Amino acid sequence: MELSVFNKEGKDTGRKVVLADSVFAVEPNDHAIYLDVKQFLADNRQGTHKSKERGEVAGSTRKIKKQKGTGGARAGALKSPVFIGGGRVFGPRPRNYSFKLNKKLKELARLSALSYKAQAQQIIVVEDFSFEGPKTKDFVAFQKAINTVGNRQLLVMSDYDKNVYLSSRNVEKSEVTVAANINTYEIMKAKSLVLFESAVAQLNQKTEE
Repeated sequence: MELSVFNKEGKDTGRKVVLADSVFAVEPNDHAIYLDVKQFLADNRQGTHKSKERGEVAGSTRKIKKQKGTGGARAGALKSPVFIGGGRVFGPRPRNYSFKLNKKLKELARLSALSYKAQAQQIIVVEDFSFEGPKTKDFVAFQKAINTVGNRQLLVMSDYDKNVYLSSRNVEKSEVTVAANINTYEIMKAKSLVLFESAVAQLNQKTEE
């Protein structure tokens, strides 16, 4: 597949780049995408949730009423889960939600996501650029030029550029990453996948290796 290369003003440069079939035209595997996205979200969970059980609630353990003769059920300490302010039964405890996946499966998921974007014609290639300084209005002007305003956009660079990153940070529905760190979740979440020309070469080469 060939795509035209645009500059940051949205004008066609007359150049074209080839998207490797081994990266952007594989047979998508939905289950691989599901597992990779599930792992990404699980790895980002803090897992610090905790509630107090009856042995951890502060309070007296004195028996609050006599065992028999009240006409009601037997009751021990106020820390019992049946009372307001008592401990919780089988409450959440801190845990690690992360799990492992095969490297080949994760690679298949990433290629499947890129192939879906190529099929949907949601990939835009732009020549490498930078800004003179971190200015949000410059990044918004770039979005208007390539007609991605309002879309959830993922801009993929070959190398980290501080001015581009800082310029995009306050723009809603916009994320910036580098080709080496691109992941399935970010690809699938984006409606517009904007690739630097040099990033395309990196993605093509990464799979060939």
